[in-house]
Amino acid sequence: MEPQYSTQDSSAIPSIKSPTLFYQWKNYRCAYDVYHPTTTTDDNSIPLVLIHPIGVGLSRVFWQRFCESWCKTGNSNPIYNPDLLGCGDCEMPAVACYPDDWAAQLQFFLETVVKKPAIVLVQGALLSVALALAKIDQESGSNLIHGLVLAGPPAWAVMNKHSTERQQRIVWNLLDSPLGNAFYRYARRAAFLRSFSIKQLFGDAAKVDSEWLDALQAGAANPDSRHAVFSFLAGFWRQDYSNTIQKCDRPTLIIMGEQASSISQAGKEEKPEERLAQYLTHFPNAEGLLMPGRNVLPYESTAEFVSAVTEFVNGSLQPQISADERR
Repeated sequence: MEPQYSTQDSSAIPSIKSPTLFYQWKNYRCAYDVYHPTTTTDDNSIPLVLIHPIGVGLSRVFWQRFCESWCKTGNSNPIYNPDLLGCGDCEMPAVACYPDDWAAQLQFFLETVVKKPAIVLVQGALLSVALALAKIDQESGSNLIHGLVLAGPPAWAVMNKHSTERQQRIVWNLLDSPLGNAFYRYARRAAFLRSFSIKQLFGDAAKVDSEWLDALQAGAANPDSRHAVFSFLAGFWRQDYSNTIQKCDRPTLIIMGEQASSISQAGKEEKPEERLAQYLTHFPNAEGLLMPGRNVLPYESTAEFVSAVTEFVNGSLQPQISADERR
């Protein structure tokens, strides 16, 4: 199905950004934005596809600062910035979502909206979704992923430890209850969001600004947004990804914050440089770097993050792109 423009007034939207667009996936109405750099008319530039994190109030808005900086920096690559089901302007069904579900949504998005190979950028623990997407891409032979950029992936110990289905369902049932609903109402308060952001996400508390907090509160205003968050908290994504990572042959850039931390107890003692080294050891075709910041680098350290991705796209990724184009 072809995407449809919304009736939103586009006069207040920067010229590089489309109005909110929509497409249908499994009878769900799903939203996305497209950013077209105004500095170029090159239709051959490889697009970027972004995967936002899951959390209270989080959606594709997470990437807005990165998108604007990317385009203003003079990069020619268009950006596709979708909401995952249950988040932002997507429908919010009362269902449990697994990484495979969101990966299937993104594969459909790549096939029917983007319609060409792309570079996939993923934030944090949604690496689980990117890996599921890469597995679909590899097994189907669609070759719609040129490369991956991992922004602040989780502690390595988290990515190779499987939680049981029974554990996941117990947590889901606990959250999907009046008790869980009360927790969500509490968690979307500005005071809680600010405290959590300072303690767990940002290296510099001063960067937890009104733009960040306002976006989270707006994103959590609809109580139905809790189902995606509960899917994440239930740990449906907690699997052993070791084998999938070893088979992921796409060029991969891993960017870790110099103050990277872990919410999970499994990764509390892991230093940022140790975490980066683990990922570089296990991904077969990867490079990586540390940069200032903690766990939300595309927002906290936008300029440095844009610079690192630009260098990767224009440098390390070019041989792979050329090889794919010859196929």
